[in-house]
Amino acid sequence: MWVRTQCTLDFDIGVPTPFVLMLRPRSGAQQWIAREEYRLEPSVPVFEYTDNYGNLCQRLVAPQGPFRISTSAEVMTADWVDGAPGAPFVEIQNLPDSVLDYLLPSRYCESDRFHEMATEITANFQPGYDQVAAIVEWLRNNISYRPGSSSVPMSATEVNSRRIGVCRDLAHIGIALCRSLSIPARMVVGYLSGLVPMDLHAWFEAYVGGRWYTFDATQPELHSGYVAVGYGRDAADVAVYSQFGPVVYPKAQTVRVENLRA
Repeated sequence: MWVRTQCTLDFDIGVPTPFVLMLRPRSGAQQWIAREEYRLEPSVPVFEYTDNYGNLCQRLVAPQGPFRISTSAEVMTADWVDGAPGAPFVEIQNLPDSVLDYLLPSRYCESDRFHEMATEITANFQPGYDQVAAIVEWLRNNISYRPGSSSVPMSATEVNSRRIGVCRDLAHIGIALCRSLSIPARMVVGYLSGLVPMDLHAWFEAYVGGRWYTFDATQPELHSGYVAVGYGRDAADVAVYSQFGPVVYPKAQTVRVENLRA
């Protein structure tokens, strides 16, 4: 499946402001970036680096005045999202070193507080993929997905208390529940074809059966058209932009995802 992603952010900068952006998807097993465009208006020097999670990040200083960031990409995504019911739990001693960070509690995923709850949710399921699927089903039935219901990230404990949240909030509690069972889980931010209302999207992946699998409690079922841009422990690691100095918010943000061809 081919999709075109587009994201435009418009700022009004009061004083020269350092930014770190995370807006470039990378090619991998589930997606291939065939064409990409990245524009800054006005043009400024940009320095790119790869962070600790393999994400492509761009450093720049935005000048005073109007500042626009425009990105687009043509991406070939998998025709379907892989699932693997019955895929086994991977014992900790057999996990790759690169996965171990995703077992630990993090700022928005306090997994050390969820073991009893996760054990109850998954009591009748085989360790591994089936436990994660049970967690996702519990989220769909118990946490109300409501776009626009929160403007700042909520931690898993806050989401569990409120029982309502946006996509990143549901991902946080899903990740915390998985990690509490010693299943590595990570946050993903990017795009999803057909998302309503259209916006940047967040979901999570869990490591079972020797690889990462996609899970998304906000959708009735998984379908093609996911484009990953950033991976991390939680929302603190995958902000599409971080700015430093006096707080500045986008005056406008536009996100589009268009299906191109089969």
